[in-house]
Amino acid sequence: MSEERPAPEPEEERAADADAWATACAEDLAAEKARRRAEHGPPPGSAAEELKKLVDTVADKLSGLRSPLLGGLAGPAAQQVVRQVVQQAKAAVEPVMDRNPDVFDHLAAAGGELLAAYRSAVQGQEQRWTARTADPADDRPDRRDRGEGTGPGERIDLD
Repeated sequence: MSEERPAPEPEEERAADADAWATACAEDLAAEKARRRAEHGPPPGSAAEELKKLVDTVADKLSGLRSPLLGGLAGPAAQQVVRQVVQQAKAAVEPVMDRNPDVFDHLAAAGGELLAAYRSAVQGQEQRWTARTADPADDRPDRRDRGEGTGPGERIDLD
């Protein structure tokens, strides 16, 4: 007699397969992220974090500058004023960035969209400019101004 094993229930088998698939995908994703991090360095932070880094860097640079306009007499006093202004600006900006980091992400995305729209408009205009023939008079027979006098003037359409 052969011993019969009870057949595994199909639902349990599917759950195990789905779990194995999810585990394998998670492992692959983690390995790919590690590879990219090693190759390119850490990914950039959010727009608010990057703005904080920029403000800190600019503040450090401004605090370290010596003003050639004020000369050696007002150097330390001018540096102190610059440090104070920078600290006040940071104190005003950082709470806003901490409370609303998603606003800066939204503004960065909107800036990217505006840049894409501008690029599209410029490319469209360039295509119209380059699509013209070598002699614009060939395109429009009515370019000459038939109005006053016999001068070489052309009619300009403002459309």
